[in-house]
Formats: sequence, structure tokens, C-alpha cells
Amino acid sequence: MTKWSAVVAVVAALGVPLSRPAQAAQASADIKGTIVVSAAASLTDSFKALAREFRRTHSKVRVTFNFGSSSALVSQIQAGAPADVFAAADASSIDKLSSTGQVNKSPHIFARNSLSLVVKRGNPLGIKSLTDMSKARVISLCAKTAPCGIYAASALQRAGVSISESKVTRGVDAKATLGAVINGDADAAVVYSTDALSSKNAVAIVTIPQSQNVTAMYAIAQVRGSKNARAAQLFVDFVMSARGQKILSTFGFLKP
Repeated sequence: MTKWSAVVAVVAALGVPLSRPAQAAQASADIKGTIVVSAAASLTDSFKALAREFRRTHSKVRVTFNFGSSSALVSQIQAGAPADVFAAADASSIDKLSSTGQVNKSPHIFARNSLSLVVKRGNPLGIKSLTDMSKARVISLCAKTAPCGIYAASALQRAGVSISESKVTRGVDAKATLGAVINGDADAAVVYSTDALSSKNAVAIVTIPQSQNVTAMYAIAQVRGSKNARAAQLFVDFVMSARGQKILSTFGFLKP
């Protein structure tokens, strides 16, 4: 029996009616089952941490993840892949599902992100800006249809930089794009700032100035037809809560 259940039992034994907040808390504590959260690859570390904290108060709910490119996840959900919650690295991905009624209610913007330029450790080619990417032999960028690929294209355009596709290797998602530099397969990459920070000392980070940078808006929504809608909504609410926002901030995400 949990501490909360014990309190409820004592109160019930005394014949004292529970207040509405208490009733709501007990109801949420009784929710159980499994939810599938389809989330952008750049949310991998932060969402695993969110799930651990979420289960401290909802121990009966099991959270499983399906991480990948937001655009790929949209296609999966449209094709009927199981999902209870969708968290994307852009609002337009969720808008595609919203327009066809595949998510409930209006999506929430829950975090912001930006881009960074990453190069090999020690920056052997002396790349100090997006313009300097001409020095790179191989450049890693996200898939053109993925949010991180769209954001990178926008930043390069703002910087007036044109890169021959023959020099580009495309990652299926943000993590794979960063991995190309970490593994030595590429000299430079444009990735999310949070992913650059998570790489620790595996790469060197070059700041992209605000005038050339973009703001990535992350959105979350409950998927319509969820087999565990109540638990799914609890997870969405937790991400939006002060506790959830604090966890996201520790991974470098900015408040919405």
C-alpha cells in the first residue's frame, strides 16, 4: 500500500469525505497500464529522465518509448502504429496529425531549442562559423524532411551558405547526425544545441549566432484512440508541469 493509499484508508475509516483535490489525486494514483510515447530523437535522454520521475508518483504506469525523426513518427502514426503520446521537434508535425483528427485537443508547446555547429574534437580544420563549413570534406545534416534538417537548411540560408549535396551525409534523425561527427565519419554537423551539450567532450561546439540561428518549438499531444487515454494525459500534464519543465531545463531545453 502506498503512503497516499494508507491516508485514504484512514480517512475512509473515519467516515470523512475526501475533498475534490484528494479524490482527483486518488483517482490518478489508481491509473495503471502501459503507454507508448513516440518522441523526437533529440528528446531521448530528457524523456527517459521524465519517465523515471513520472513513475515516482504513478508507479502503476509503464512508459515505453519509440524515438525517431518527427516526420518518420508522423508517418508511423498515420499508418496505424501504436502510440498514446506524440512529442515532436516542431509544431508542424503535430499539426499534420491534428488536421486529420489523429490527436486530441490542441497540442502544447512544451520546450524550445536552438542549433549548434559541431566539429571533431580539437577542431582540426579550424571551423569557427557556418561559412567555414566549406573547409569540411564531409558534412553531416539531418534528412531533408526531418525537423532538424529543415531547421539546418534555414540556418544555412540565413548565413548565406550553400553546400554541395555531394559533400553531405544525411542522418535519419538528430542523434544519427551528431553520431557521424563523433564516429569520425563527418568533419562537421549542424545539430540541436541540446544534443551538442549531451555529447560532452566527444565533439567541439561552435556557437551559431542568433542572427543565423533558429528556434525549434517542441510540441506534445495525446494521440486519439489511445488504449490508455487517462495515463497518456497524465504524462502530457507532467511534461507541462513545473517538475517536468525543470527536468527538461537540466538537459538544456528552454521554456516554451
